[in-house]
Amino acid sequence: MAEFDWNNLRAFLAVARTGRLTAAAQRLGADHATVSRRIGALERALKAHLFDRSPSGYALTAHGEALMPRAEAMESLALAAQAEVGEADLAVTGAVRIGAPEGFGSYFLAPRMAALADRHPGLEIQLVAIPGVLSLSKREADIAVTLSPPREGRLQTRKLTDYTLSLYASPAYLDARAPIESRADMGAHRFVGYIEDLLYAPELDYMQAPDVDIHVGLKSSNLIAQLQATLAGAGLCVLPDFIAARDPGLRRVLPQYVRLTRSLWLVTHQDLKGLARIRAVTDFVVEQVREARAAFAGPA
Repeated sequence: MAEFDWNNLRAFLAVARTGRLTAAAQRLGADHATVSRRIGALERALKAHLFDRSPSGYALTAHGEALMPRAEAMESLALAAQAEVGEADLAVTGAVRIGAPEGFGSYFLAPRMAALADRHPGLEIQLVAIPGVLSLSKREADIAVTLSPPREGRLQTRKLTDYTLSLYASPAYLDARAPIESRADMGAHRFVGYIEDLLYAPELDYMQAPDVDIHVGLKSSNLIAQLQATLAGAGLCVLPDFIAARDPGLRRVLPQYVRLTRSLWLVTHQDLKGLARIRAVTDFVVEQVREARAAFAGPA
């Protein structure tokens, strides 16, 4: 074990989590040849074959699977040491990656990132706003905003807020079609919504109305695409009120009959919660959401 090196173990974790040398190298800020050398050095030190290589990527062998929990335990110890006794805990510096649903990330967090950067100039803020969920256990993000609390993993979860959704359409769409005065009238109209088999969370399945046969004529996996299509007159769309309120080109439809409530949750990994940069970002997000609680509650 004279050749055992913690950096080799970091390379092992990155490759195990991404399944590819190039992706692991990007995550580590190294080139793929360096990562490959580190994996080779670790295998020689342990005298074990850790990965099966194939054109589709790197898959853990039985030895690799056995090493994984021990490597993650060592990573946790390193992070705990950094938080408890390292100088990094005293200064808000370094990179923090935030994963968030595309609507909340793009329309709420993104406009506020300048204030966070001004408050902590030493931070490198990485905002990943996508129609999907990043894994904190695989270290795809340091902080995640999710639509439901995770059910497993060494994660710390707190509820950020509830938010409301309503039915919207453009004036051009509404003026050109039959008036909508009751829920039954919705059956004669075209809807904009999600592609069912690409839904990444059950909370996004809005098109369930037992009393109306809803026709979703335009579908997208992306909320921002749905919003833009609705503004262009594509049809009726269920949208978060805190997003729709920003655009005067939308009209609320049947507010007395169509109103949903969903929740946002803030999640961090237990190993990272003590780091100053993580605390600074989570405190900022909680503060901003609290100040905008009226927007999340939606119009009366």
